[in-house]
Amino acid sequence: MLSTRDKYYQMLEKEFTTKEAIMTELINLEAIMHLPKGTELFISDIHGEDAAFDHILRTGAGNIKEKINDLFHDRLTEYEKNKLAILVAYPQEALADEKFYAYKDCSWYRKKIRQLLELLSYSSTKYTRSKVRKALPKQFAYIIEELMYTDTNYHDKATYFDQILQHLLELDQGTPFIIALCQSIQRLVVDHLHVVGDIFDRGTGAERIMDKLAKHPSLDIQWGNHDILWMGAFAGSRACLLTLLRIAARYNYLYDIERAYALNLRPLFMYAEEHYGKNPIFTPKEKNATKSYSSESLLALEKVHQALAILQFKLEGQLIKRHPEFAMTDRLLFDKLDLKTNTITLNGKTYPLQGSCFQMLQKDPYELTAQEEYVVESLLASFQGSVNLQRHMQLLLDKGSMYLVYNNHLLFHGCIPLTDDGKFLPLKIAGKEHAGKDLLNFFEEQIRIGCEQQTTDSPAADLIWYCWTGKISPQFGKSAMTTFERYFIADKKTHEEVKNSYYRFRETKETCDMILAEFALYSPHSRIINGHTPVKAKKGESPIKGEGKLFVIDGGLSKAYHKTTGIAGYSLLNNSYGFQLVTHDVFTSVQDLLEKQTDKTSLKKVIDQELTRTLIKDTTIGESLEEQIESLTGLLHYQEVL
Repeated sequence: MLSTRDKYYQMLEKEFTTKEAIMTELINLEAIMHLPKGTELFISDIHGEDAAFDHILRTGAGNIKEKINDLFHDRLTEYEKNKLAILVAYPQEALADEKFYAYKDCSWYRKKIRQLLELLSYSSTKYTRSKVRKALPKQFAYIIEELMYTDTNYHDKATYFDQILQHLLELDQGTPFIIALCQSIQRLVVDHLHVVGDIFDRGTGAERIMDKLAKHPSLDIQWGNHDILWMGAFAGSRACLLTLLRIAARYNYLYDIERAYALNLRPLFMYAEEHYGKNPIFTPKEKNATKSYSSESLLALEKVHQALAILQFKLEGQLIKRHPEFAMTDRLLFDKLDLKTNTITLNGKTYPLQGSCFQMLQKDPYELTAQEEYVVESLLASFQGSVNLQRHMQLLLDKGSMYLVYNNHLLFHGCIPLTDDGKFLPLKIAGKEHAGKDLLNFFEEQIRIGCEQQTTDSPAADLIWYCWTGKISPQFGKSAMTTFERYFIADKKTHEEVKNSYYRFRETKETCDMILAEFALYSPHSRIINGHTPVKAKKGESPIKGEGKLFVIDGGLSKAYHKTTGIAGYSLLNNSYGFQLVTHDVFTSVQDLLEKQTDKTSLKKVIDQELTRTLIKDTTIGESLEEQIESLTGLLHYQEVL
């Protein structure tokens, strides 16, 4: 009887049919192991801002401009470098803008194509020819390869090169060829993309971002609290669903997600029209986004906003009562209302209410009416049945996780809950405590179970909701989510959400080392990459914590955060030499970029310079290649023995 190893080698033999094929692959893998690692881009908190996200990808978070500076530092002026960077990022727009390039004759096309070929070649030095080929647009792949690898120092080769360019231009293919070169450069300047959470909510373009991510060749996602909110709704949590719809109404993109995911919101709008009226407290935010809507549509949204908020609080109340182990009875706020005096009593103090819309509360204030049950069930069926949404949730499950250990670094979105004295804070569920790494593993397991079952308000779905808003959640990390108070109580003291001790202790190297050790990361070069909390740059806050052991890279792309941060957040690059922090300016529009003829969207600062260059053999991918090398070496020995 064949052993497991013998069966494995026989399976390998079907792929590598000769000894020469095995040795060729071994030589190839060993060579790849000694190439420099590719550049990684870390970005977090995109929040539906698809244009700003697209800009970061197109510019490689400023990496394209840096490569242009390195390559053409003494051959092009600063003005020419800026224009070339914009061309690479937005080739269609730049070539179509007569002001940006006023005159484009054959000489201009030849010069520009040569520059772009040189930049493409420079951007591809860390890759095998096979990998570069895969990054090239199919219609021009052969021609680009020929031009890239033709040595024009030889007369015959130079003539060959010139003939290819001449025929391209004679066939009026100069513009599409330049576009193909630019897109290839965009693809190669960043080898791998890490999205450290929060793709959804606040902005209008989450579905376009997810579509773009679905096409990305090398990607991982660490789930953020807003991503988990959507996954919770997909899993069947009615509280999660009503929350994400309420947020969409609040930030004025409910109509956008209705169109994007073909949601049936008609029962909701009919219910809101029947039971709610005008209420300025629930006027959608982001006033500039309301210009395309009629006053009737905005009033309908205002009514729906109220309905969603009350339904959310009712469903949350039911959930809290189902799970006393969540220790969240302090969030049962309907019990504390006095509708006769229009007040609420919290912690022994009575506050007047603003924007009251509690007319649908019954004797049991958390019970849904029959009509409300119909509305909520209709919404859930529409949400879970959306083909586009199913595709996007599957992408989150396939590419995502609560955390990731990659190239000896730890990536997670929110926090590792800590006690007041800096130890791992446990959450007790079903008699078992979960803390540190185990807490993240526990929630990931529940999220995957919930999304597989898709059962209305199942225990797993309820735990996903707790992960969104619970005190000991690694995604929320605050004492309470004071949404109710922010709507109905003017006194801002009631709005306070006290952060978990993690956010204080992450300033220390000792805590960062403790967390890294929890994930078996002991290298002095290991770092924590964290999102979730906007860095208040205009107040002098640094995104670098724990003496350089932790980076906060909240993308800050959401317009809602710009006044607080003063910038459009941070991203992080990690190339074979170390980390580079990228500070982003607010992205306005492509047209504005073309008019200014300069790209000032980011400024890099080297924050970690390693003494030796990191090779692929030192990376997570290298570990996988090493296993393949061991298997092929074993196969050679196996064949020799036979």
